[in-house]
Amino acid sequence: AIGAAGGSEGGGAAKPAPAPAAKKAGKKSMGQTKIEIKLPKFLRPKVKQKDLMTLTRQLATLVDAGLPLLRGLHVLQRQTPHVTLKEALAGMCESVESGSTFSESLLNYPKIFDNLYVNMVRAGEAGGVLEVVLNRLAEFAEKAEKIKNKVKGAMVYPIVVLVAAVGITGFLLVAVIPKFKDIFNDLLEGKPLPAITQFVMDASNMVMNNGLMVVAAIAVIVVLFKLFAKTKFGRYMVDTAKINAPMFGSLVRRTAVARMTRTLGTLLASGVPVLQAINIVRDTTGNEVLVRALQSVHDAVKEGESMTAPLAASKVFPPMVVSMVEVGEETGALPDMLMRVANTYDDEVDNAVAGLTSVIEPLMIIILAVVVGTIVIAMFMPMIQIITTLGSQA
Repeated sequence: AIGAAGGSEGGGAAKPAPAPAAKKAGKKSMGQTKIEIKLPKFLRPKVKQKDLMTLTRQLATLVDAGLPLLRGLHVLQRQTPHVTLKEALAGMCESVESGSTFSESLLNYPKIFDNLYVNMVRAGEAGGVLEVVLNRLAEFAEKAEKIKNKVKGAMVYPIVVLVAAVGITGFLLVAVIPKFKDIFNDLLEGKPLPAITQFVMDASNMVMNNGLMVVAAIAVIVVLFKLFAKTKFGRYMVDTAKINAPMFGSLVRRTAVARMTRTLGTLLASGVPVLQAINIVRDTTGNEVLVRALQSVHDAVKEGESMTAPLAASKVFPPMVVSMVEVGEETGALPDMLMRVANTYDDEVDNAVAGLTSVIEPLMIIILAVVVGTIVIAMFMPMIQIITTLGSQA
């Protein structure tokens, strides 16, 4: 079992380095005035995960090639086209030049560099293996981005089909069906409509007469749901529903386990103390169910107990994960075991995405066909009745 002696509990013990002083708008140099125009914060582009991944990989390559850290930061600051990153790199250069460590300079930009990033860099600086840690961070970000893109890709098709189904249905209810209503009133002369036709007509009337109220009600429900999901209990309920949802639940669970084990394994392999690593993973996991499970793991490790008991008790982690962690603790190879679990679940996520896509595509086509087909059949049944009546009269 891993004891609490592994390190402090806090996510980051060091305080942020003093932020670099703002440059004056006008700088006089050799008789010339240099004007610097900075965009307001709300207009600056956000640093995406892909941008940070590229920056980290480039910095790792420069440091690994023997270039001093400060010079590497200057090189990246000159060549990056990203305005926000360029300003951050300039500030980091000033901080490092003034005597701060690299990890301390990162603390000045919490919206770009999260707790995980800062603590891994700090551990790399302490162990003299900064280039190794930067490479690990880049690999971690690349794998996380790969999984994220695959999950997003699996969601694109059903969302497009769903939007198309809603759009087509709305168009038929608002623009087409009312015209049929007038035709039926004229030709059927008050005769009752088939049940399915009457249902579609009633739906059309509701949308036509109460469309704004329906939209407003949906908007209120969405807002209330978002407010509920922001509460701690709400997040827990939503995340529990996601993990246990049919079809998608398995994918959500595997993705969360892969991310959690890879993050913890990367932190431990980089030399971050175990309690501090668990805290960082807990704060960055983004899933309230895993947060509670990791808090139990933290409390157990703090008391000198094994990780496996709280992991098994959480009912979130499959037995294979618990067994691998137990073997890792007993052999002293926990980081390696966690990375193996992450790689295994990355492969399972790939398979789950492929399987889900193959199931969802025909399912969404069937749903779209049923919705549109029902409306078409509902409109043609009275037409057949009208044709039959006219034929008998002739």
